[in-house]
Amino acid sequence: MGTDQDRFRSIRVGISACLLGTEVRYDGGHKRDDVIIEALGRVVEWVPVCPEVEAGFGTPREPMNLVRTEGGLRLITVDTVRDVTEPFDAYAKGRVSQPAFEELSGYVLKKDSPSCGLESVKVYDARGIAEHSGRGRFAAALVERFPGLPVDDESRLADPQVREQFLERVFAYARLKER
Repeated sequence: MGTDQDRFRSIRVGISACLLGTEVRYDGGHKRDDVIIEALGRVVEWVPVCPEVEAGFGTPREPMNLVRTEGGLRLITVDTVRDVTEPFDAYAKGRVSQPAFEELSGYVLKKDSPSCGLESVKVYDARGIAEHSGRGRFAAALVERFPGLPVDDESRLADPQVREQFLERVFAYARLKER
């Protein structure tokens, strides 16, 4: 018979891999978040994902921005101004449709990322002026595929109250899936 901790650890939560300390960011670095890892990692099993690496962009890689064009919101590389929207979106939609994502009970995303940012991501216009109005392309695919999934970013989860509420939603979601 398993312990309560074993039961909780069977609750799988997706997370941007850079938050776990994996060196997958565009500059080859990471954004390890000890608060989240320690506070939530004791009770959930992390499922790390780096959409940009998994989509084949490698590490290090050219940074990308969300850019509003006549053709809509696009994912454009900064230096070579290459539009990578189609291959990235194809990857993201395919990834969130995989059976492993059905097992998730929550997701922690990297704030401000053009792929993983949940809200207020910089969106540039044709003149290069940014407004904080976007959602990362992977985050958008995730939320569209799983509208009820508890999803938040590391910035908001730094607040103990928000973190506790997120965990409650994760546990409730996991219980609903068991039915």
